[in-house]
Amino acid sequence: MDSSPHAYSLVLRRLVFFRVRLPPPPRLSLSALTNQLMHLAPGVNFYLTMWYRRQEQALRMAIFFSAATAAGAFGGLLSAAIANMDGIAGLHGWSWIFLLEGLLTVCISIGSYFVMHDYPATAKFLTKTERAHVVRRLNKDNSGLANHMDRRFFWQAFFDYKVYLLVVVYLGLLIPLYAFSLFLPTIIKGLGYSSTRAQLLSVPPYIGGCIMTILGGWYSDKYRMRGPFIIGFASIAIIGYAILLGTKSSGAGYAGAFIAALEVYPTIPVLVSWAGSNVGGDLKRGVAMALVIGIGNLGGVCSSFIYIADQSPRYPTGHGTVIGVLVMAIVFSAILMIDYKRINKRKMAKCIREGIKEGNTSDFSEMGDASPLFRYMI
Repeated sequence: MDSSPHAYSLVLRRLVFFRVRLPPPPRLSLSALTNQLMHLAPGVNFYLTMWYRRQEQALRMAIFFSAATAAGAFGGLLSAAIANMDGIAGLHGWSWIFLLEGLLTVCISIGSYFVMHDYPATAKFLTKTERAHVVRRLNKDNSGLANHMDRRFFWQAFFDYKVYLLVVVYLGLLIPLYAFSLFLPTIIKGLGYSSTRAQLLSVPPYIGGCIMTILGGWYSDKYRMRGPFIIGFASIAIIGYAILLGTKSSGAGYAGAFIAALEVYPTIPVLVSWAGSNVGGDLKRGVAMALVIGIGNLGGVCSSFIYIADQSPRYPTGHGTVIGVLVMAIVFSAILMIDYKRINKRKMAKCIREGIKEGNTSDFSEMGDASPLFRYMI
């Protein structure tokens, strides 16, 4: 087996490629989903939209996503320990990291098959009254939009320009995320620390990112806003990467990495919840989220190329690219906010003009988020 650093980067690119190629189909049974590990994040996020109202989703997605940052923290400690297995069975340390951590993931996924329920209406751990209550509050939150299977809902999502604006924002946030996750130890090592110490120093930024991810989701739900939080987090993240780009000091560079971690990680669950909140109807939402997350994961391919070892410790190509795509995410988030506000005003005017009220939801159930009763979250 080729265990060189080049092979390590190649494995990462292949993993990201297959994750992009296989987005989850909408309304996929969670029993099947748990056996498709490469689909976990988009599938679970879609699953959460089936259980929680729109103003409750960012926190739940943040809690789920915080597991990634927590894994980054403890993974740094675990990786430092597993690295000592270098040479056993003819494998390098990073090969053992893939094998052992992957085995743990497989075992947990098998157990989840038996404890997760597909939808509130079929959840056996709820009483009949509780199931009816959950379904009723979700229908009210979604303006009574249709949740049955129909091919036209697929095409509604596929041709919705707002979905592709969300894709651009997601790309602008995911490239920094992937780059940070894959190469933080390399960045820290480039600041003058040893490989093992770099693994250990990667733990605090992940812990901070985990805390900020949950806080960001909580406040986003509290104020029922998505775009302003994405713009705010991304703007401060740019400061962190600018510090990394402009300094040769190991202390300042580490501070920049810490700032970047605090601000990049919270953007992802807020953006995904924005996509889930602003697409009406279960099938259209499932397709839209698959498009956003599936196409957006192409950012992982880009991130695996931009940090070039010869450019250590400042990595101008890597940090410069990340700053550029964060600016792109900010600009397109602002465009989406303006557009959502414009459409909401138009819908409100139509309801007033034509006397449309909440009791008329059945008249517009097939329209998805184009329904005049559906309001976009800003």
